[in-house]
Amino acid sequence: MSQATFRIWRSRPGEAGGFADYRTEVSEGMVVLDAVHQIQADQAPDLACRWNCKAGKCGSCSAEINGRPRLMCMSRLNTLDLTQPVTVEPMRTFPLIKDLVTDVSWNFRVKKGIQCFQPRRPDAADGTWRMAQRDADRVQEFRKCIECFLCQDVCHVLRDHDKHDEFIGPRFFTYSAALEIHPLDSAERLGDLKDTQGIGYCNITKCCTKVCPEHIHITDNAIIPLKERVVDRFYDPVTRLLRMFR
Repeated sequence: MSQATFRIWRSRPGEAGGFADYRTEVSEGMVVLDAVHQIQADQAPDLACRWNCKAGKCGSCSAEINGRPRLMCMSRLNTLDLTQPVTVEPMRTFPLIKDLVTDVSWNFRVKKGIQCFQPRRPDAADGTWRMAQRDADRVQEFRKCIECFLCQDVCHVLRDHDKHDEFIGPRFFTYSAALEIHPLDSAERLGDLKDTQGIGYCNITKCCTKVCPEHIHITDNAIIPLKERVVDRFYDPVTRLLRMFR
């Protein structure tokens, strides 16, 4: 058993807030969320943090640990330098509620604005659909998303430029890709991606991919294919010429 210092962001509604240091005992196998719970129990019972499963599957305990967006329950203390204070602060891209808790409701409003799955007409004699296994596998990756919103937090378009009214962010480009790339879907989303959802703002830095706890290839497998479809539809000169003749 040893001790480590955790520098945790504390704030209340209407106050500026700041870091507070807590010294607590740590042991083998602990994660950052364990330390936060221990500090809650022993030193700061009013410390607010959001969590649920403690298994890396609910996406609730998102925070910034030593400046990097991570899940507190998946951040093992043996991977951190405990000779220095471990900073734990809330996600910066969303409005702060209290301490480590942020208001992520904007994300759910964005999701409501994306066209849902619209299956094309059945193509088999028995009134069902047929699709290749490779097509099913391609969209399955996107369904691993746990909506922790770490990719939203690290995205510079939202974090640094505050484009929440013009840009839906990498999480919802992934969601759109799961629908748009699905071989049975018939909805038209490319116009929205170009005009109101801001896919052109993304300059594919891959910062969203780097922080994804589910290791989804957000940039390569979701955003770039969507960008290619938008370019083919609206900017490719051959496609535009063909539309004129039609």
